[in-house]
Amino acid sequence: MIRAAIIGLGWWGKMIVESVQGKSDQISFVAANTRTRAKAEDFCRDKKIELRSDLDEILRDPKIDAVVYTTPHSQHEEHIERAAQAGKHVCVEKPFTLTVASARAALDAVKKAGVVLGIDYQRRFHPSIREIRKSVRDGRLGAICFGVAEATAPAGLFLPKESWRISPEETPAGAMTGIGVHLVDGFIDLFGEIVEVYCVSTRRAAPLVDDTTTVTLRHKSGMTSSFTCSIASAANYRVAVYGARGLAETEANLDIFRFSPAPDKPGHAPSSQPEVIENKGFNPVKASIEAFAAAINGAAPFPITADQIVHGVAVFEAIVKSAATGKPVKVA
Repeated sequence: MIRAAIIGLGWWGKMIVESVQGKSDQISFVAANTRTRAKAEDFCRDKKIELRSDLDEILRDPKIDAVVYTTPHSQHEEHIERAAQAGKHVCVEKPFTLTVASARAALDAVKKAGVVLGIDYQRRFHPSIREIRKSVRDGRLGAICFGVAEATAPAGLFLPKESWRISPEETPAGAMTGIGVHLVDGFIDLFGEIVEVYCVSTRRAAPLVDDTTTVTLRHKSGMTSSFTCSIASAANYRVAVYGARGLAETEANLDIFRFSPAPDKPGHAPSSQPEVIENKGFNPVKASIEAFAAAINGAAPFPITADQIVHGVAVFEAIVKSAATGKPVKVA
């Protein structure tokens, strides 16, 4: 059993703890540190987590194997480096960092220390996304025409004015940092390197933060993909990949995977009926944190590589620049 500490116990830190505490035989949270101690005391007492006032104390504790950070994005480089230097395996919420320079510095520290690194792109682990990945890679879809996705959540409607998540420096390009980075990571996974982006970001309903962002991506392969994300609507997550032989898509907030075949001949109906697979009740947050634990135990490498992490941050930087300039931007 991996003994972990959670650093940052806002709503998402608590979600991560809730996903595994008392439910996993691979990892358990035994310590915590957060900026607003009073807001976490009851939660930690209920979850049997020792709430500590000093991060350094946690990093010095030889009984703690790993640290999971849900801290402001601008602090990730420093926090990852501190954990790595202390010999702690480290997992961080997305986005990994806000700049490529910070990403490379953090990854260098991890490599030098020889610790395991995880990043909380939990939707990669969902079985509906795995089915889409399989459909892309085994040729079932044929030549890929394009990909499209939508991700929405209501969080922006309720962010308080004291939240760091309303800061443009911490959350640039509207809904990108909150949700859009999941879609960037997903499209890198499915379609490979991204070479150019064009972003439009706006505020439609959230009172304190830009909330709706649309991005078009051009991949090195020549194909295109696009997505829209919003933090001011009902929660949903949909990915669809259109190929010459069919359409693979998720429905009902990832609960359903559907493959719809294309016809073999013009003017004819498809030769087979759509395939539908239900994946209700799956917890991708638990799957992501347990994949981190499995990597620590040597069972399997964490599936998101350092190269993919750096490229994801480079794409994120380009999207932020495009949102600011209103022009397409090539990915560095």
